[in-house]
Amino acid sequence: MQRSLPPPGQALFSGFCAAFRAVMTDPQPSSDAPAPLSSAKALAVEDWLVVILMALLALITFANVLVRYFTDASFAWTEEISVFLMIVLAMVGGSSAVARDQHIRIEFFSGQGSVQRRRRLARLGALMVALLFTVLAVLSVRLVWDDWRYEETSPGIGVPQWWYSIWLPVCSIAIALRALGLFVRQGRPGAFAPEIVTDADEQEAQP
Repeated sequence: MQRSLPPPGQALFSGFCAAFRAVMTDPQPSSDAPAPLSSAKALAVEDWLVVILMALLALITFANVLVRYFTDASFAWTEEISVFLMIVLAMVGGSSAVARDQHIRIEFFSGQGSVQRRRRLARLGALMVALLFTVLAVLSVRLVWDDWRYEETSPGIGVPQWWYSIWLPVCSIAIALRALGLFVRQGRPGAFAPEIVTDADEQEAQP
């Protein structure tokens, strides 16, 4: 009986293709976005890192599938490396989302009111994100130091644990810097367009 590619392999391959298409095409701002807050060239670092990480995940998973198919065994190191790559992928994606100002929010609060009110809320949110990841970077540096000082090793393949944990403060600092950059850009004139009321909105507002 012929075996098919398991769902994890299909999901990783589909994610890699989607990320590759996102990098090769220009980012399209949403319809309600006032203005692009960061250029595509400035976001190329995160975009290409996402593609590279997804490609590595796909290759590792595909190699493990082939080994299981032909030998009924598997690579012992694939799970540990895959988990590490997925964590870094989430952090890099978070940095890209901060730079693009596309993190989840409650639009009932963030999209209502005057331009000044929306600007203040947006800048407060960016400042809180920068503060959060600055604290996370400081605390994770202590974690990396402990891993290095006590010579902790990973449970799967026995490499030094700080090889993995070092990327937590690095990515946290990157997100904090992206949030500070967003805070500065949101304070510039023209960063927020006045709210446009259409005829459909007026009809919905009428009783």
